Amino acid sequence: MGRRLFLFACTLLLLAASTAAAAGIVERTFYVKSLTVSRLCKKQVITAVNGSLPGPTIHVQEGDTLIVHVFNESPYDLTIHWHGVFQKLSNWADGPSQITQCPIRPGYKYTYKFTIVEQEGTLWWHAHVSYLRSTVYGALIIRPRHRHSYPFPKPYREVPIILGEWWKANVVDVERLAAATGAAPKLSDAFTINGRPGDLYPCSKHKMYKLTVVQGKTYLLRIINAAVNNQLFYKIANHMMTVVAIDANYVEPYVTDVVVTGPGQTVDVLLTADQPVGSYYMAARPYASATLSGNPVQFDNTTTRGVIVYDGCPTPATPLMPALPAFYDTPMANKFYTDLRGLVGSPFWNPVPLNVDYEMFVTIGLALEACPANNGCKAPKLSASMNNESFVKPTSVSLLQAFYYNINGVYTTDFPPKPPIEFDYTNDAINKLPIQFAPKSTKVTKLRFNTTVEIIFQNTNILGPENHPMHLHGFNFHVLAQGFGNYNPATDRQKLNLFNPQIRNTIGVPVGGWAVIRFVANNPGVWILHCHLDMHLAVGLATAFLVENGPTPETTLPPPPADLPQC
Repeated sequence: MGRRLFLFACTLLLLAASTAAAAGIVERTFYVKSLTVSRLCKKQVITAVNGSLPGPTIHVQEGDTLIVHVFNESPYDLTIHWHGVFQKLSNWADGPSQITQCPIRPGYKYTYKFTIVEQEGTLWWHAHVSYLRSTVYGALIIRPRHRHSYPFPKPYREVPIILGEWWKANVVDVERLAAATGAAPKLSDAFTINGRPGDLYPCSKHKMYKLTVVQGKTYLLRIINAAVNNQLFYKIANHMMTVVAIDANYVEPYVTDVVVTGPGQTVDVLLTADQPVGSYYMAARPYASATLSGNPVQFDNTTTRGVIVYDGCPTPATPLMPALPAFYDTPMANKFYTDLRGLVGSPFWNPVPLNVDYEMFVTIGLALEACPANNGCKAPKLSASMNNESFVKPTSVSLLQAFYYNINGVYTTDFPPKPPIEFDYTNDAINKLPIQFAPKSTKVTKLRFNTTVEIIFQNTNILGPENHPMHLHGFNFHVLAQGFGNYNPATDRQKLNLFNPQIRNTIGVPVGGWAVIRFVANNPGVWILHCHLDMHLAVGLATAFLVENGPTPETTLPPPPADLPQC
């Protein structure tokens, strides 16, 4: 008996050693500086990483530790956010400005260091200060550990497809002007695929992304929506795609001819080159859902194109163009978003927690802010709120520093778990004057470690409804249900999927509708919840969760690194 126990213990030690050996260290250096590029018949200076747009793709394996040295040689304050990474016990490396760190000032550097655990798939990184993420972004690809495999056939090749947004202007100035005047920011001038606008734009015939494929081979397209303010439809002419993952979470294979993504979301699809040898356009254009007083809100209504060319295709060949959905095709978008199901039993699948400790009913939408005296604006400024609270980021220290060091006067922990008044949230005809002007505050929610939280997001029509992509840092969440109109617990509670719901880090709450999510707060630190439309985050559509330490050293947030930037 003793010999068996000894052999069993040795086996466990060997397994632990092999697992540890499989994890490695991936080290990269980012030089963030000005770069002159030519787009849409104009030369302009942008901020970019390592002289490229998009920035470098980072490849890691699950379990690896990633170290990224960021040298800010740009003229602007900067942080980098690792979108979708859990940051277990490394909250200091999460990256949102004034939330987990103060910005890296021009001429300074900061090193992000964190271990990627229990995650596989496509994530990405981007600037988390102002509109800089329109050019400061790149893919973060997490492959399975050595000798582990995907829960689908191995593709012939893997290809990042990053959908972006482009301005013929300095993007920092675009945001500053909007903040000063209170008006909506200038619309973008183009969309891009892997940094290139495509041949539908002026001076862009030869600035189009091209993917060469071999007939009969299957490719894994890692689609990332890096646009700043737009959800996008994406199609490939004459080809079907099989969705196998979203936000680095596996799903039941879902066959579709169109992909819908909100800013921040990722979608992994298998594409088989099963058509006759030729060339085929891939294309993306907005899904526009916002209205104001019943009228559509203006948006960038252009289309970006790339091209898929089969190996051996004679040149020149005229590519086939896909029939894209209409800009306002909400039924199409809703079908894609709601048809997806989680892949039960896949790597790192977590079942839905059935017992809820803390319930929240959170209204989200646009609001107004009174025009401050002597600042030049002539009408109320655009604002946004959650439960009639419009979030203001701290300035003297980061929110995480204030939480970690118990600094008073930076925030309060009384973010309301429900709106101050109940009303017909999606009715455009009611009097909304009492809640049009949401107070500015830094109100957050403090949670005990391991609290199970359920949030019902309710879209509002205070100024106008819109599909809001809500992103939670530090966690994935189960999407239990979503629908249109006002959430009705008597009937909508029966719609909750507690068996195989999709798991995401960013959800598009339906325009004029609602969504129910659930997560376990098992990650100590400060985690912002915000709309991933930058124009809405900038005016207050955010709040944060402060998760207390757990009972053991393995569930306790360590002190900040020595080189953490100071305000």
